[in-house]
Amino acid sequence: MPTSEGQVRPITKLEPQEQWEVWQTAVELAGGKVPPARIVKDVVQRIMERTKVSNTYQTGEVCQILAKDNPELRGKGGCWGIVVRVNDFSCTVKSWDGEYTVALQHLKSYNYLPAECEQMQVICDRISRVYSDSLEETVKSLLQSLGKLNRPYLTAVEEKLLTLLESEYGRIP
Repeated sequence: MPTSEGQVRPITKLEPQEQWEVWQTAVELAGGKVPPARIVKDVVQRIMERTKVSNTYQTGEVCQILAKDNPELRGKGGCWGIVVRVNDFSCTVKSWDGEYTVALQHLKSYNYLPAECEQMQVICDRISRVYSDSLEETVKSLLQSLGKLNRPYLTAVEEKLLTLLESEYGRIP
């Protein structure tokens, strides 16, 4: 039987009959002993990859990043990203502050029209040109909030603010 939450947490993503199969496999891999969480997680990952449907995302598609259960995405939950590379079980997305490789279960498409995806690409490029770690906290917060918009356009005020930041920081193309 499991002795820690870390051993059980990865299994909860699976159907009950798969959970038992994972535990038995993990125990076998651990030489008949209680397996560490790492082994359980590896077995779960193999099952999920084997049973996953193919990656249906497309380059240029705008998606929301869902950070749940992924500490590597901390602070990115709710942000949008543009798919720049489609992998077997993940996508590389460009966000306002960099590129991230994100597993499919941590992405949700906004289902934007192609023209709206192009608008988001322009907004992303503009924010990326202004953003840097050396900016004042207020400016960083404003850019981050623009990176979490769930619509494919800027309001008139947001447009003015971004234009001001572009001119202030000398990063107008």
